[in-house]
Amino acid sequence: MKFIHIADVHLGARPDAGPLYSKARPRELWDTFERVLQVCEDEQTDLLLIAGDLFHRQPLVRELKEADYLFSELTHTKVVLIAGNHDYIGKDSNYRTFSWGGNVYPLFGQRLQYADFPELQTAVYGLSYHTREISRPLYDTVSAPGLRRYEILLAHGGDEKHIPFDRRILEKSGFDYVALGHIHKPQVLQENQMIYSGALEPVDKNDTGKHGYVKGMITDHGVQTQWVPCASREYIHLQIPVSRNDTTGSLKKRVAEQISEYGNENIYKIVLDGKRDQNVSLDTERMAGDWNILEILDRTSPDYDFEKLRAENRDSILGRYIDRFRGCREGSVEYQALCEGVEALLSSRQ
Repeated sequence: MKFIHIADVHLGARPDAGPLYSKARPRELWDTFERVLQVCEDEQTDLLLIAGDLFHRQPLVRELKEADYLFSELTHTKVVLIAGNHDYIGKDSNYRTFSWGGNVYPLFGQRLQYADFPELQTAVYGLSYHTREISRPLYDTVSAPGLRRYEILLAHGGDEKHIPFDRRILEKSGFDYVALGHIHKPQVLQENQMIYSGALEPVDKNDTGKHGYVKGMITDHGVQTQWVPCASREYIHLQIPVSRNDTTGSLKKRVAEQISEYGNENIYKIVLDGKRDQNVSLDTERMAGDWNILEILDRTSPDYDFEKLRAENRDSILGRYIDRFRGCREGSVEYQALCEGVEALLSSRQ
């Protein structure tokens, strides 16, 4: 039995995407979703398992119709899905009244339900969110009942506000495979048996790293899985060390070199860290150039010789100010206040 496991597609989201991709990025979530469906069709995958948050919020009827049409184009694959904490089934949710096509099996109950596929010797179990948060460990009490030869659990959660669970208990629940959703970074909790597929596409600037889906097969010899990357682009955080010899121009050049190395198609957050010359002011807007940079954080501090400044200004407010911060740890809030205060006092002199 061949399956593909996806989660956290977040259709309808408008991710932070920088100046180049902000308009196209919501469409890319649909495009990547469609690419996975095409893989299902090309490989005649038996089951597509969606472990929650297919949508980023309560889905609109037109969005449900669009997704259902895409599912209906699958000539072999059956789709099983649950609702997660983002697309939870609220009292006015369109999930409640929407009529899915014949190859779609929603498990939208608050208690464990199952979809039975006797021709595949497989049953798929799951429950859905009806509120944004569920703090009860609902999965700690479930176990495979032995209805079919192969049994799969769809589960969404894993933190204290979203169905926390004890992985050791879940490992002993008897399911051949546990398809997990909610955590956006792919993670293997138990090899070939309990896996977070991660989000198909990153939707938040902190969703760094590769994103994709799980492709698996269950046979008499057990479960075999592989993780497949598929995202159009990544969020990448780059740490750029700064020295007293650097200027806006030299840092702009290094940013360009780093982006060229990691790929122009990605979305970047740049962090500048270190000590710059006290007479240099960094222009982060100029540094951003024409690349797709969400933000540049300047965490540098001027490379002052505080002892020398204190000695030279012993009887002035500058010297007394520096004296108040003697012994503070570099990198601390106090050290930042020292740098900013000294910079302001020196600027006022000029």
